[in-house]
Amino acid sequence: MADQNGEKKVTIQGIVKMKRDARRIVVVTAYDVLFARIVDSAGVDMVLVGDSLGNVVAGFDTTLPVTLDHMIYHGAAVRRGVRRALLVVDMPFLSYQASEELAILNCGKVMQQTGAEAVKVEGGTDEMVSTVGRLTRTGIPVVAHLGFTPQSVRTLGMRVQGRQESDASRMVEQAKALEESGAFALVLELIPSDLAERITDAISIPTIGIGAGPHCDGQVLVLPDLLGLNDGFEPKFLKKYANLAETVRNAVARYGDEVRSGAYPDAEHSN
Repeated sequence: MADQNGEKKVTIQGIVKMKRDARRIVVVTAYDVLFARIVDSAGVDMVLVGDSLGNVVAGFDTTLPVTLDHMIYHGAAVRRGVRRALLVVDMPFLSYQASEELAILNCGKVMQQTGAEAVKVEGGTDEMVSTVGRLTRTGIPVVAHLGFTPQSVRTLGMRVQGRQESDASRMVEQAKALEESGAFALVLELIPSDLAERITDAISIPTIGIGAGPHCDGQVLVLPDLLGLNDGFEPKFLKKYANLAETVRNAVARYGDEVRSGAYPDAEHSN
């Protein structure tokens, strides 16, 4: 299938095949139609509407206040800008944990109202593995998420997970169980790179790393972070590919100077 410009649409099957073909998967987040169009045209493979919007859009300290309505609103906006990449929407806190039936209803609602091709859920407990199985059997494609899971920040703290061998071994087994349950990809966040390599080698579905080293099948970054829009956020794993905060600050300051001096609008910019 191709989009209106003739570019081949990225599919779930295509993402899984990228691992078999040893092709790295490029994932970024987006939260609005303008940036969605830009990242899609830049050729990324997957766009994630992350509940990180709670931090970088809404200004919350954590992702916990993000609601289903927030995710649907932003997911639908991003859908209107994404044509080629695979679109995945995060399921927010308490929208899928209470019961499998609630998970099916809410995940189905997100797919219906946003047009996303898949959803992402956090955790690898037995209960979550069972939920992923129910979702996939219902026809809802799932990206799973292990390591530091932001919705568990109050219990885990924001720190690297899996440093102890017992924790690492459990995470490997959870990854295998999530694959068996039907997840087609697995995000690994804030874990040691050697553990990420173990997990990547142990499963046949792609791993997508963030703060998990170079051995994953793909990488994801939060778009405002990689663009340098998020002043003061400097985790070790983050590489900033632009400094747009300074660019925007300077542009707005110049605009202010010209408005105050009367230089804008001039004849060229007047009807």
